[in-house]
Amino acid sequence: MKKPSILGGACIIAGVCVGAGMLGLPAAGAGAWTLWTGFALCLTMIVMSVSGFLLLETFQHYDKHVSFDTVTRSLLGPIYNFINNLSVYFVGGILLYAYSTSLGDIVGNMFGLPMSVASILSVLAFSFPVWLSTRSVDRFSVLLIVFMIVSFVASISGLLNNISSDVLFNVDDQHASYLPYLMMLFPVALTSFGYHHSVASLRIYYQDEKKAQYAILGGTLIALVLYLVWVVSIFGNLPRQEFPAIMAKGGEVSALLSALQGVIDTEFVPKMINAFSIAAIVSSFVAVGLGVFDYLADLFHIKSETPSQRTRVWAVTFLPPLLCSVFFPMGFLKAIAYAGAVAAIWTCLTPPLLAWRARSRYGKGHYSVPAGYLFMILVFVFGAAVMIFHMLNLWGYLPVFK
Repeated sequence: MKKPSILGGACIIAGVCVGAGMLGLPAAGAGAWTLWTGFALCLTMIVMSVSGFLLLETFQHYDKHVSFDTVTRSLLGPIYNFINNLSVYFVGGILLYAYSTSLGDIVGNMFGLPMSVASILSVLAFSFPVWLSTRSVDRFSVLLIVFMIVSFVASISGLLNNISSDVLFNVDDQHASYLPYLMMLFPVALTSFGYHHSVASLRIYYQDEKKAQYAILGGTLIALVLYLVWVVSIFGNLPRQEFPAIMAKGGEVSALLSALQGVIDTEFVPKMINAFSIAAIVSSFVAVGLGVFDYLADLFHIKSETPSQRTRVWAVTFLPPLLCSVFFPMGFLKAIAYAGAVAAIWTCLTPPLLAWRARSRYGKGHYSVPAGYLFMILVFVFGAAVMIFHMLNLWGYLPVFK
């Protein structure tokens, strides 16, 4: 039997990371601009990779088919496990909320529909594969990913040809301040490297923690390169002073596209970015929707075999985020930042706590993270900092780029 390749696993991780979250990076990083945004993405990629390695170190002491839920309950107890699971559900719900709102904005602008009507129609249409079956999601996702790759390459090639180094490094504004705006970027950056629910699957896939580690590192590196190319492409074309207007509209993709149309001569590039944006949001919506669907089916002990059973699970999965989107629409960027702040619990706080307890209980296994205790502390501190940054921003204590 042919052994699974590292590249294959890396592509799985990259596919989980790259999605609609990257659409919020330019607006989130506008204050910090090019160099500091690159620094934040690189730092987040390193920390999120190490946190995945810590999960691998913990999982090695358990059966190959254990889940995140099983290990957390075993090592940290039922109360912490409940909090961890609640944070997982919250992130899934807030992302569905963000995608429903953004789809309503984009589709509404395309067809001249009210945003609420467009959100309802979009959710009904794109949640249908989830209601139908996991196999339907598989086939639909393949089509979306192919379309997303083609539209991304087309849009990036068009943007790269028009990059201005003066715009990219904001040369005209010699007195610009960047560092104060760095903190509000981290919650969005963290969301863009969220793959941790797939770590157990990789371990099963390879039957080898070391190979799974290489796959995680390869996947997060691929995601990092794509994010850097995307951010440089946008920042090299759209002047920094254009972004406050985009951020005032909640960082919505339609606002970014409108601003790009004002600085790029050709209509082709904005159309390709629009196509990529829709594919990325729909792809993420379907993937997150399937995960929340399966999670809630298990949580409420609802079998999802008959159409009526699947409809019940569909309703508790998609209707709450949709109703919130219709009645309490929130900016795409703000919703993604909420997801990042709460995701820090199970991507940065839980992994080092698990690894710490596992070492105390079982000792070092055949796989261990180098400088393990130091990395445990650094990952935990990073996660706590991201949550603090979000709360400070929420309470109005962080500088807002205007």
